Amino acid sequence: MKRSHIAAGAGLSVLLGLAAATAGYAALRLHRSTRLARRAHPFERQAEPEGARLLVVGDSTAGGAGASDPIHSLPGLLSRANPSLTVVNKSQPGARFADILEQLDGDERFDAVLVLGGTHDVLGTTRDAALRDLVQRVAQRARVRAQVVVFMPPGNLGNLRVFLPPWSWWMSYRARRLQAIVAEVARANGAQHVALFMAREDDPFARHPRRLSSRDGLHPSDAGYELWQRELETQAQLSARLRKIGRSAAVRGPVI
Repeated sequence: MKRSHIAAGAGLSVLLGLAAATAGYAALRLHRSTRLARRAHPFERQAEPEGARLLVVGDSTAGGAGASDPIHSLPGLLSRANPSLTVVNKSQPGARFADILEQLDGDERFDAVLVLGGTHDVLGTTRDAALRDLVQRVAQRARVRAQVVVFMPPGNLGNLRVFLPPWSWWMSYRARRLQAIVAEVARANGAQHVALFMAREDDPFARHPRRLSSRDGLHPSDAGYELWQRELETQAQLSARLRKIGRSAAVRGPVI
């Protein structure tokens, strides 16, 4: 056997061993993340009848996993910024877009729908064509429930401490594809897309992982959710729109 073939075989063995080891590490961290997500309590609040009404759907990030208290989750922070806001939260840990579609069942009207999901489609085996179809159906059903629809998929999962090469490269690729699909579908359906995907050198979660990520390394911490809120307000101006809706409802007064 030629030396080049022997060297190639040895190199492949090393790569396969590295892939197996890092896969085991990621699996352990994801198991811990699942336990953390199950302990989270999604933030909800019934406020003034004349205030704006927000429906939140999605996975454990919509449920505030990683936050020290539900009020520090993204829906909780939106509530603090909008005291008259009613928040209904249908999120479930582990939800994919197929599950989010079911969370949107019903005919009750809202002023806005916030879709926080996609992580488990990236982690799983949802193919691009199927994912695009599911996101499209979520967008259409959300528009039936509210005039304002905002998609906020996860950022660059490959930058998180949970994943090491080569899996971090695959997670980055999958997360980038998700962002592109959501952005395309949102534009086509009159919804908004908040882009969190960044290259490692630009990503605050990669530069400050201990401050912005919770102890499981996957979900945001209180500070991480605050950063998400700033991006949400910068890119979609959701609080400003909800306050405007609330003021308009207050001027109209209660329906008799």
